[in-house]
Amino acid sequence: MILIIAEKPSLGRNIIDAINGLGNGSMKKNNGYYEGCGYIVTWAFGHLFTLSDIEFYTEGDNYVPGKKPKWTLDKLPCFPQKYNFQLRPDKNGKTDTGVEKQFGVIRYLCNRSDVDTIVNAGDADREGEIIVRICISKALETEKTQKRLWLPDQTPDTIRLALSEMKDEKEYDLLAYEGFARTFIDWLYGTNLTRYATVKSGAFLRVGRVIVPIVKAIYDRDNQIKNFVPEKYYAIISHTESGGSEIELTSKRRFGKDELEKAEALCKTYNSLPAVVTSVKKKKTTLPPGKLYSLTKLQNVLSKKYKMPMNESLETAQKLYERGFLTYPRTNSEYLATAEKDKIKQIIGNVSKLGYPVSFKDGKSIFDDNKIEAHSALTPTFKIPRKNELSQSENLLYSTVFRRFAAVFCSQDCIVNKTEITITLGEDTEEFQLKGMVILEKGWTAYDDSNQKDKLLPDLKKGDKVEHDFRPVEKTTSPPKHYTVETLNNYLKNPFKDDKAQSKENESDDDDYRAIFEGLELGTEATRTGIIDNALQSGYISLKKDVYSILPKGEYLIRMLSLLGISMDKYKTSQLGQALKKVYHGEISVRKSLLLAQNEIASVFTQTGTSSSSDVDIGISGQEIGKCPRCGATVLRGAYGYGCSAYKDGCKFRIPLTLCSRAIPVSAATSLLTSGKTQRLDGFISKAGKPFSAALKLGEEGVSFDFTYESPADGVRG
Repeated sequence: MILIIAEKPSLGRNIIDAINGLGNGSMKKNNGYYEGCGYIVTWAFGHLFTLSDIEFYTEGDNYVPGKKPKWTLDKLPCFPQKYNFQLRPDKNGKTDTGVEKQFGVIRYLCNRSDVDTIVNAGDADREGEIIVRICISKALETEKTQKRLWLPDQTPDTIRLALSEMKDEKEYDLLAYEGFARTFIDWLYGTNLTRYATVKSGAFLRVGRVIVPIVKAIYDRDNQIKNFVPEKYYAIISHTESGGSEIELTSKRRFGKDELEKAEALCKTYNSLPAVVTSVKKKKTTLPPGKLYSLTKLQNVLSKKYKMPMNESLETAQKLYERGFLTYPRTNSEYLATAEKDKIKQIIGNVSKLGYPVSFKDGKSIFDDNKIEAHSALTPTFKIPRKNELSQSENLLYSTVFRRFAAVFCSQDCIVNKTEITITLGEDTEEFQLKGMVILEKGWTAYDDSNQKDKLLPDLKKGDKVEHDFRPVEKTTSPPKHYTVETLNNYLKNPFKDDKAQSKENESDDDDYRAIFEGLELGTEATRTGIIDNALQSGYISLKKDVYSILPKGEYLIRMLSLLGISMDKYKTSQLGQALKKVYHGEISVRKSLLLAQNEIASVFTQTGTSSSSDVDIGISGQEIGKCPRCGATVLRGAYGYGCSAYKDGCKFRIPLTLCSRAIPVSAATSLLTSGKTQRLDGFISKAGKPFSAALKLGEEGVSFDFTYESPADGVRG
């Protein structure tokens, strides 16, 4: 008997329907599973198990599952030798009875004497791989044959074919190792550093391997915009008409705000020179369609055109996958595997029956095994939904994928006339290029990207003289743009690529795929949406009209992590991502990847034990620092500074936690309270961005800088 364990009930139902369609009878329903036709099908509810909390490893026999502990620093950092999974608790922290009951069914079935083969039917990714593996490892008491059911889509035909081609589970070991390594590393960062930052700051701070770099990217971009100082300049531009068409010529030269006279002089010179058409290139060519969709590219389009949130688009795509209408959604590729050509021909046949002019096409822009890590691009399956079968959001997403598929395989080319006119001013003084395009035959644009606009150019020939009238036009430099759903997604896929170099439709994407395969991306297609949603729900960032902005809680998170010496930028996150890819490729062990993470985390805690730590240590929230010089009450370390505990009685005494981008450590705060001054502190940054050193002194107006300090090294006054 073959036992199949599906990741979710919905997948279990699809497998049962596919088995019933074999014509060997039908499966019978039991309590938590179906049986018949030589198979038993049961299911998990997604994650039945979760990693145990720190107290499991630190309290031994005193550990009580579900008990909410008080967070302290004495149990940190925690680096388990062996990680323990426990049944997922309910909202109250107690064992979920539904989860416990269903796992009991799985355990009973795994150990039935007539079951000789157990099949992992998790979603076709690293997360699905380990979800079912954990269930089997916790349930199975004796060794049995284990297989893997790998489903690129959930249509009955695909499921039946996959049942006949199941591979040994061991062939997916490396995928599982990467999944476990990723899970353990995320636990190490999230559990250790969230507790550490929360205890030290006094505010709950959600610290994660990927969420922090995402919030920091938005924080940095918003700071660039806020601190941007616009500069006026003069551009040299000519606006004229020829044959009813406007001709705009913009010089590469620009002048500063105080150089108007120079700009006017150049315009006078330019206007005295002849402008002649020196080249006219016209070419009738075929305009290629866009690539098939990866999840990120699909989410970009849906957010930009229809303002569909990322969590909604992922949830909708998942539903369509589970209903058999779309292929696996969490894909990072825009290409198809060469082995899928026959399947694609089947889909094309179904699409053509609906009246679309499609035919099979081959080529590297569509089929490229070198740009597929695990899953091919998102496409419709040969199962077409009936009219009114889909909800509004499902229909919107499905039609977007469907139209792109129809465009890629459209048998009618989009024919355009591309024109490039070169106008030369004087004897090679400056060249200007005008580019235009006219659509002659719509072709695939009738189904996708039909917003392609004709750009008409004047009818000019080589040797024609062009009227021109250059004038200085006052302009202002623009700040960087806020991150949008599209630009943030592009950044996360390849955080080391310059904004201007982010790939456009049909340009080479080799660097992007190299970044993905090497593990340089921040997050994955499977996790990125959830992590960004986590940042939104935590109040770190906002998303309005497709634009991300940092919120006060997000600013506080990034600033506090900096004060605490927690550096989780794109470089360190990518280093761990590369390590995870090496686990997947069998180049390093899971344990070695964990050691990399542990060393990074340990450095946060060991910095408080160094001789120089007193120069940066801001203590712990609620820590007593000394007596208030104004009222004599206790001064406590708070979330934003060292403040008098009698503030409710009207005492406003406060020492800030930072001055000029530099932390004011507990040692300095204590010195201010006891002697009214400190020794010299390095590391201050002026408004002009220059570093400087100074002592601090306490006066009637509060804390100020003192540049007449004595150096403790040689007694020389500064």
